[in-house]
Amino acid sequence: MTVQIAIAGVSGRMGRALIETVAADANCTLYAAIDRPASPLLGSDPGAAWGRVSNVRVTDLPAVALQGAHVLIDFTRPEASLGYLDACVAAGVPLVIGTTGFDEKGKASIAAAACHVPVVFAPNMSVGVNLLMKLAELAAQVLEDGYDIEIIEAHHRHKVDAPSGTALGLGQAVARALHRDLAQCAVYGREGVTGERDPQSIGFATVRGGDIVGDHTLLFAGIGERVELTHKASSRATFAQGALRAAKWLQGRTPGLYDMRDVLNLK
Repeated sequence: MTVQIAIAGVSGRMGRALIETVAADANCTLYAAIDRPASPLLGSDPGAAWGRVSNVRVTDLPAVALQGAHVLIDFTRPEASLGYLDACVAAGVPLVIGTTGFDEKGKASIAAAACHVPVVFAPNMSVGVNLLMKLAELAAQVLEDGYDIEIIEAHHRHKVDAPSGTALGLGQAVARALHRDLAQCAVYGREGVTGERDPQSIGFATVRGGDIVGDHTLLFAGIGERVELTHKASSRATFAQGALRAAKWLQGRTPGLYDMRDVLNLK
């Protein structure tokens, strides 16, 4: 079966990467292209500018665009994603959400929607990053409390949320393995006289600059040795390929809230 893909946010960097990835996959087709109201792409073929003619026209009407779609892939912003979430529930269309920066209310809305349609919600769709998450959990279980844990992430100058959703996901994986509450032990940046490091803390450092696609390093610093787990993304294609894998995996699934660990059988 050819999976009919709808993409939200087609004028964005991830939207363009998704269009190219879908066009290159013989088992998928671009069925609908959705963008914000007043987008300069409205009414145009979203892939034409990159040599990926699709005969699909960009619309700002998700309720119309989703009729007949098999799945929606959404990499936009939280406020836009919640609107697409409602449209998917109304149309009965599964959803892949790669948007980051949701607050707790937004996450609760996603969980509620997953009672009606299957949803894959993950801060990072990269297969490599999700393997890193699993390795982080394993490393924390083996190293236990004898190592100080720091997470360093770097992204392009246009990223609007910090720390990245992936960095937070790494923190949650480590905290879960060590039976800690990340909300209580996380330290976001340091400045001035901070005093000695709390051995139970998990530190986060953020870098923003240039066109960095996404770098993440998890550091376990012990006495006499350090263990570093690092993933570096050089192209958004890796996220698009992971999202497409999730979209295919969702076909025929029952309603529920899933993540990439489910897709990759890493649980």
